[in-house]
Amino acid sequence: MEAPLARKIIIDTDPGQDDAVAILLALASPEEIETLGIVAVAGNVGLAQNAKNALKVVELSGRRDVPVYAGCPRPIMRELVTAEHVHGQTGLDGPDLPEPKLRLESQHGVDFIISTLRREPEKTVTLCALGPLTNLAMALVKAPDIAPRIEEIVLMGGGYFEGGNITPAAEFNIFVDPEAAQTVLKCGAPITMMPLDVTHQMIGTPERIEAFRAIGNRSGDAVAAMLGFSERFDLEKYGWPGAPLHDPCVTAYMIAPKMFSGRLCNVEIECASPLTRGMTVADYWHVTDRPRNATFIRSGDADAFYALLVDRIARLP
Repeated sequence: MEAPLARKIIIDTDPGQDDAVAILLALASPEEIETLGIVAVAGNVGLAQNAKNALKVVELSGRRDVPVYAGCPRPIMRELVTAEHVHGQTGLDGPDLPEPKLRLESQHGVDFIISTLRREPEKTVTLCALGPLTNLAMALVKAPDIAPRIEEIVLMGGGYFEGGNITPAAEFNIFVDPEAAQTVLKCGAPITMMPLDVTHQMIGTPERIEAFRAIGNRSGDAVAAMLGFSERFDLEKYGWPGAPLHDPCVTAYMIAPKMFSGRLCNVEIECASPLTRGMTVADYWHVTDRPRNATFIRSGDADAFYALLVDRIARLP
């Protein structure tokens, strides 16, 4: 029996320590994932720094064949809100990664998404979104014909049972550009959401972080340094034995979907209220007849998740 073909993906990201780990997991898993390109978006910090961070992570992985693009510098309708208080001034504080020698591609990231979806056979490209959804929404608005060509959109964003992490009601990625999130959720493509409800179960305990350092390679050391830096904010906020690891849930789902469980339901985004801007309203119990537009993941196997991460990071330089 032949092994299944690797799934083609585009990673849309605002790296971010947890974004970086998600990217490394993808680039370390070529048997399951063919990364066609990485597109930066404004989010954790500004676009220019996020794009530079993406280049640094690609160089760290040794996968210099993967092109990196810059996308949108701000949300569709709002001023940019960033998260230096979590990720540091560079967005990737922790490890001492060298200035990248790789350069950004000249094509705009939104146009790269559009041209790739038009070029590749229909329903063979998955969009893996790790940050605010500005680039994806802009691509869908600029080229509505791409929506039926998307195999799946897998995104880290939202929270329902767990509330929010940037406001009491909203998760950061959705809060930054709620109009973009609503546009994506209404596009008609298959969508899988990794909300705080599952990512808060993926706790980076000291033992789990030490396992990356114990690998003994550059990438393992960098991941341990990244998670050691970014966790300080969440440790104080939540009082848990470690900080949740959000974005790698997207990549782990692409490799081992049976690690996670949830259900197809209606998900809408609050765009009007100042109090609940960016709130993810998930009709998990099917109490309305609104169309079921997203698979909302609610639980995952944290031990299997961290075992997969360590196994794959060990394959890198």
